[in-house]
Amino acid sequence: MSAHGHKRLVLTAMVFAVAMMFIDQTIVAIATPAVARHLSLSATGSQWVVNSYLLALAAFFAFGGRLGDMFGRRRMVVVGVIGFAASSALCGLTPQGPAAEAWLIVFRVLQGASGALLFPAAVGIVVAAFPVNERGRAMAVFFGISGGLTAIGPIAGGFLTQWTWRSIFWINVPVAVVALILIALARPENEPRRGSTDVFGAALITAGMGLIVLGLQESGVWGWGNPRTIGCLAVGILLLVSFVCWERRTTAPLLQLKVFSQPGFAVDAVVLALMSVVFVPFFFFASVYAQIALGEKASTAGLYVMYFFLGFVVMAQVGGRILDRRGARPAVVYGAALGAVGFFLLAGRLGHLSLHEQWPFIVLAGAGPGLMLGTASTDATNRSLGASFSEVTGITQTARNFGASVGLAVLGTILVSRDGHTITSALTKHGVPIGIARHVAGSLISDARAHGRQDPALIHDVQVAFAHSSQTVFYVMAGVMAATFLVAVRFYPRAVPVPAPAPRSIAVKESA
Repeated sequence: MSAHGHKRLVLTAMVFAVAMMFIDQTIVAIATPAVARHLSLSATGSQWVVNSYLLALAAFFAFGGRLGDMFGRRRMVVVGVIGFAASSALCGLTPQGPAAEAWLIVFRVLQGASGALLFPAAVGIVVAAFPVNERGRAMAVFFGISGGLTAIGPIAGGFLTQWTWRSIFWINVPVAVVALILIALARPENEPRRGSTDVFGAALITAGMGLIVLGLQESGVWGWGNPRTIGCLAVGILLLVSFVCWERRTTAPLLQLKVFSQPGFAVDAVVLALMSVVFVPFFFFASVYAQIALGEKASTAGLYVMYFFLGFVVMAQVGGRILDRRGARPAVVYGAALGAVGFFLLAGRLGHLSLHEQWPFIVLAGAGPGLMLGTASTDATNRSLGASFSEVTGITQTARNFGASVGLAVLGTILVSRDGHTITSALTKHGVPIGIARHVAGSLISDARAHGRQDPALIHDVQVAFAHSSQTVFYVMAGVMAATFLVAVRFYPRAVPVPAPAPRSIAVKESA
């Protein structure tokens, strides 16, 4: 095989390897209402099905990158693919009964941890396979195809759910088999590099982020003044502060925090974290809104999310052109403004229960993150002169996934709190006893349709009530995008950074 053909085979193998992760971001969100109904999950349990995966990605991403450097990237990709496929299969085998919620959440955590092993190593393999003058195009293809696979989730999830929700997890198994065959044929580089693992740092950041998200997500059940809520948040923050102090002192840190000394890098990280508070959680809340408030099937609910991707994909191309000509600042500032306006206008239409009235604003809401995501990520790499690609990616991906996890926890708490008022009021108005009404409001995803199936007027009122609860969530999303706009306007440097050189470890290898 020619060198050119080998590089393309390596790229194809890595795209298939990470395909499961990108599809999983949206396919599970679409299927969550069906999963919750079949397994009788609580409202917070339904959120944990999505959030446990995001949290595991955030917590183990940097650690996974370090393991790939130490033990060989190809080895870590193989381990990650097998782990992701195995945990996916076990998610699909979740038993009925009281153990279902814990079973599913545990194996979702293992999915996320496997993805954290897989993704940084796959990125490193693609970077190492191409010379410097071809690396930009190769990474554009890698992220373009991989990101495009995210859009498959709403379509595939909708149709697979109509067969069985378990198939949304089982679909990962054949993808993994193809990836493993391609990896065996391509045999990408697998050279281990000497180093040490920052196990203590990994434990601090994992425990800190986990406790913060646990406190935020369960605050709707425990109450903000409950000692458990306060304790989780306080200890979590203390552990993250300890993590920062430890990373600044240790000789082999998990995250190279020194890159924050580069002007603008910290702003990129904050912008990516804030945007992720809205971006990934949108898939969950939009899917649930479409299936409960609009009464759509899962396949039609996928269309709701596809409108968002339409705006995202188109403006991502525009953002790339702006980045090349004027730097990241204009794209990030305009993108945050577009997102804020889009989510605000969309929130105002949710009570109308009409996708026809909402779709232009869904597209507009997706256009904002589309302008921002690629430009801010690339700008972070360009500004981190002297740092390796894995170091930069470790920080930005940790910020993004932690932001998404916090966003889902906070917005989910808001939704549950609002449902406790709106749904309960709608049901008691129709003579449902207060105790039953509160139970339905607390487990709406699994029970609301069943209770309203015999009374069209009741189910309409429940749909309107849930739309009003979702409206609050979407107004908060608009507020987060507005805050991102203010951060970008105030702190984003106006100077266009010089593109970063090739990552150190790879450049050394090529010159050797």
